Amino acid sequence: MALALALARDGLRVGLLGIAPQKDATQDMRTYALNAGSVALLQALRVWDALPENARTAVHDMRIHGDGGGAIEFSAWQQGVSELAWIVDAAALEQTLGEALRYAPHVQRLAQAPIHTTSAAPLTAICEGKDSATREALGAGFESFPYGHHGVAARLVSDQPHQGTAWQWFRHPDVLALLPFDRPQIDHGFGLVWSQPQAEAERRLALSDTDFEAELNAATGGAAGTLRLGSPRAAWPLRLGQAQRWCGPGWVLLGDAAHAVHPLAGQGLNLGLADVRALAQVLGDARRTMPWKSLGDERTLRRYARERSTPTRAMGGLTDGLLHLFAQPSAPLKALRNQGMTLVHHLGPLKRWLTDRALDA
Repeated sequence: MALALALARDGLRVGLLGIAPQKDATQDMRTYALNAGSVALLQALRVWDALPENARTAVHDMRIHGDGGGAIEFSAWQQGVSELAWIVDAAALEQTLGEALRYAPHVQRLAQAPIHTTSAAPLTAICEGKDSATREALGAGFESFPYGHHGVAARLVSDQPHQGTAWQWFRHPDVLALLPFDRPQIDHGFGLVWSQPQAEAERRLALSDTDFEAELNAATGGAAGTLRLGSPRAAWPLRLGQAQRWCGPGWVLLGDAAHAVHPLAGQGLNLGLADVRALAQVLGDARRTMPWKSLGDERTLRRYARERSTPTRAMGGLTDGLLHLFAQPSAPLKALRNQGMTLVHHLGPLKRWLTDRALDA
């Protein structure tokens, strides 16, 4: 949807094939952590300001804890930015994008059918997600490495104000994140993302609300107050993945169809929206400098693939490395990784560099 709006803004005619966002999305527990680059794109598409106020919450501080006393704290004020990230309601964002598309003069929704059998357009952009059937039909290939973990998501309410603070605990064998969020209760809500081995995730999904809350509060130690569920729970399998080919004559991959990363850094959608920015820029430059070339010119599309391949592989490697680092139970390694976290906390230039990378991923 974001790509359709971006290309239509540049005067291209766009056919959008896919299911429209559901108006009743009360069962969608997902939240997105959006960086400055993603917010700037949504602002340019006139989507950001149309979001309901309580569907987006600024993150001003981030506190990350290891499993042996190590900790890193990030502050927007110390880093010289207005906020470190924004936590956004997934369903609200999709609905707002869908509403914007209704008023986009160059976008037409097409009937549901496989793209590769119906499209006569010079360029087909494939944004179907990590299980893309069109990508498979094109023979693009996708190297997938399941983690054997599930991400458990829910909405939470705390008895203490969140104060714009995000929390994260790296432990063996799970990673737990609390994202400040003004739904279901303004100033007291959190989005939960709890990555854990599949069997443990299934066990916790089967718990009563009271028992789940007890385990969650024991895991967080009351750092963010006493937490209770404000929604049902949901879970999905996690994996690392990268397409072997990102483009070919007349087609290109974006988002999870091209790459999948662990959610521990909250960069999945940011990478996809960065794909949108890059592809729109490459196509716009090509139209201005080489107007005789087709939009689906493979050499042009390779410029986009080269530009996006390196940062997505780097983010995938970073999240994968962190996950495996904290998955090792050995005492010497546990001490080293926690000492390393504390050392990074005291190195201002390194923290600024990490913040800059996350804001612009």
